[in-house]
Amino acid sequence: MKVETTEIPDVLLLTPKRFEDSRGYFAETYSARALEDHGIQTRFIQDNMSYSERAGTVRGLHYQAPPHAQTKLIRCTRGAIIDVALDIRIGSPTYGRYVRHLLSAENMCQLYIPAGFAHGFSTLSDNTEVHYKVDARYAPECERGIAFDDGMLGIDWRLGGISPAVSDKDRQLPGFEHLEPEFTCIAGSGAEACAS
Repeated sequence: MKVETTEIPDVLLLTPKRFEDSRGYFAETYSARALEDHGIQTRFIQDNMSYSERAGTVRGLHYQAPPHAQTKLIRCTRGAIIDVALDIRIGSPTYGRYVRHLLSAENMCQLYIPAGFAHGFSTLSDNTEVHYKVDARYAPECERGIAFDDGMLGIDWRLGGISPAVSDKDRQLPGFEHLEPEFTCIAGSGAEACAS
């Protein structure tokens, strides 16, 4: 598995190696060892899946606050998405910035998003499935979010003029300016200094 840093070094892009022959292909889609080789010791405890019926569906930006903050490993197994990770760690040199990557069933890329980031995605095709691993249980009392269309963030969800399909719950999310300081990071000290 190929592991690359993104514009925000704590967010990683993982690309499985595909072995193809006349029957199709084989790929290793998760490797704890590949992450450990990059200094990451995440223990995932749950797999989740979402299905979106139409292109232009936006989910997010979501995160869980401490003590149930979640690290996620996102992959698209059907269709294609624009996946977004927004740094919400106070004191981080990339606070308020985001990374955005195309994840699709075809490219098999995955995004590793540590705790301290808000996450969301938009679907680029109908009938899209997204699978993701998390390292902490769902805790509704810690559920938080940020408005996907906050002008301060200016995220291009690549909707191509389509009116986004968004849940009523997500439409009520506050803007980035109302973010509670639930994650902190000592600037210049690396990911290990970021805490919740």
